[in-house]
Amino acid sequence: MAIINKTILGVTIECIEGDIASQAGITAVVNAANAQLRMGGGVAGAIHRAAGPGLEEECRPLAPIKPGEAVITGGHNLPNRYVIHCLGPIYGMDKPEDGLLAKCYRNALQLAEQHKIGSIAFPAISTGAFGYPVEDAADVAFRTIIEMIPKLKYIKRIRFVLYSARDLEIHEKTLSRIISRKKGVRGNF
Repeated sequence: MAIINKTILGVTIECIEGDIASQAGITAVVNAANAQLRMGGGVAGAIHRAAGPGLEEECRPLAPIKPGEAVITGGHNLPNRYVIHCLGPIYGMDKPEDGLLAKCYRNALQLAEQHKIGSIAFPAISTGAFGYPVEDAADVAFRTIIEMIPKLKYIKRIRFVLYSARDLEIHEKTLSRIISRKKGVRGNF
């Protein structure tokens, strides 16, 4: 398993290929949820299957959520203490897609900070059934996270868990490009 690491102001951003539902050593995983916070396909299916029926039960009173919103629950049978559920935008339908996707990442990080979470793992939100192009989604995700890093007090590790080698490669290139541009503008990384 290849791990790509970049550290910015004491926060490590990792990119790996793997299964979001088996991230031992990470305090919170992010679910690319549906509005009803129920088991679905892709990430939501994997997380709900691994967590067990207690997760859906805990989610029921929190639903529905709107694109860009995030809620937090326990991890149940997952190796993680928490699950942060985000509803990403459906590409071509929920507007503005980039603003709503950025809001997912911001809201997830803010919930993690409120719960004093030190490590969080994200999937590539909205890139599966919701059709967001992977490169564009990675660009929004990393720009948002890098913009939030100076405000983070507790989070020291942010992991992106990508479904395929292709998605990993796209995320690695996008992260490197954004960091090198930022370094050129502000030399404080």
